[in-house]
Amino acid sequence: MTLPRLDNKAARALFMDRHALAEQPSGGAKGADLLQLIHRLGFVQLDSINTVARAHDMILYSRRPSYRANNLKRLYERDKALFEHWTHDAAVIPMEFYPHWHLRFQRDEALLKSRWKNWRRDGFEQQFATVLQHIRDHGPVSSSDVGQDEKKGSGGWWDWHPSKTALEFLWRSGALTVIGRNGFQKRYDLTERVIDTHLCPGNLACDAEATVDWLCNAALDRLGFATPGELAAFWDTVSVAEAKQWCEKALTKGLVQEVEITCADGRLRKLVAQPGLTEVETPSPPGRIRVLSPFDPMLRDRNRAERLFGFHYRIEVFVPAAKRTYGYYVFPLLEGDRMIGRIDMKAHRDRGILQVSALWPERSVRWSDARTRRSQSELDRVRRFAGLEDVEFAKDWLKDPK
Repeated sequence: MTLPRLDNKAARALFMDRHALAEQPSGGAKGADLLQLIHRLGFVQLDSINTVARAHDMILYSRRPSYRANNLKRLYERDKALFEHWTHDAAVIPMEFYPHWHLRFQRDEALLKSRWKNWRRDGFEQQFATVLQHIRDHGPVSSSDVGQDEKKGSGGWWDWHPSKTALEFLWRSGALTVIGRNGFQKRYDLTERVIDTHLCPGNLACDAEATVDWLCNAALDRLGFATPGELAAFWDTVSVAEAKQWCEKALTKGLVQEVEITCADGRLRKLVAQPGLTEVETPSPPGRIRVLSPFDPMLRDRNRAERLFGFHYRIEVFVPAAKRTYGYYVFPLLEGDRMIGRIDMKAHRDRGILQVSALWPERSVRWSDARTRRSQSELDRVRRFAGLEDVEFAKDWLKDPK
């Protein structure tokens, strides 16, 4: 039987549309408008690196140029429309989704008790009651407010003292909630004081099957088409086996169908999608060049991005400088529905300068004078977003493709 098929261009456009990149970058970027965008994306990954702007801010800015960092802070900390927890990494997530995280709390509790027993040094479980009582008596805390008499290990920033480990464990397992950050340091409070009572763990039964169903459906909504592994990886709560079982049941009930997607290299890949997906018309993405965050949700699954866009991208933050192919924190460049290159740049706030060290076009891209002008226009927009006064290009900044 011939399966419904999306050619590569249509697949890219649909995937970009699900990630709010197929329309012109415009629209409201605060309050309900910003919340609606995050709801559409599912979550926004948080990251502390501030080479130009933090990842979560770049993600939102690339879709809504009027966005500014305080808009997210207000939505999260003042309006409490978002909560912070883990998907594949730390993220802010619409509060509406909170009941679906009870399964994550349970699974993280079991996982971290076994994993952190040796990795995070002994003694953190003995600090649970002390940490909880301290917060109950004194209000929200940061890690620097607890365990002051405990010796930190010598293994680096990740070698936490027991009370810091207890804080993280109690957050990951649902007893505590992160209510915001000072700089990038988390502040924790009792969940019962932050989250509406009817949403709190213990007041709402955790139906694992219903949660898996919601997570898989919600992932498929945002991916458009996916394998069981991609569904599982989206929220990183369900297992691949659970996602596979969900797909099998959904296929039997006619809730999803198998489709074929043409990859960038011409190969066909079989996935599942909601019925009628191949007949949906999606807008053609705008031709404007955009700088994306290295953690942009469209590129988060590096293998999927490579199959769809033919764009091989790896962040090299943890690669020794001498072994880097491009640079410490290199930003992908999007034009229309193509990834056209990557750029190494950094904000020098003491001088008010956005310094562009290098730009590497992709091999398939001819870097014309018109592209140079469009890329410089985008860099000027990024410069304004970062609160800088000028863009400065290094000598020989335009490189040959690698």
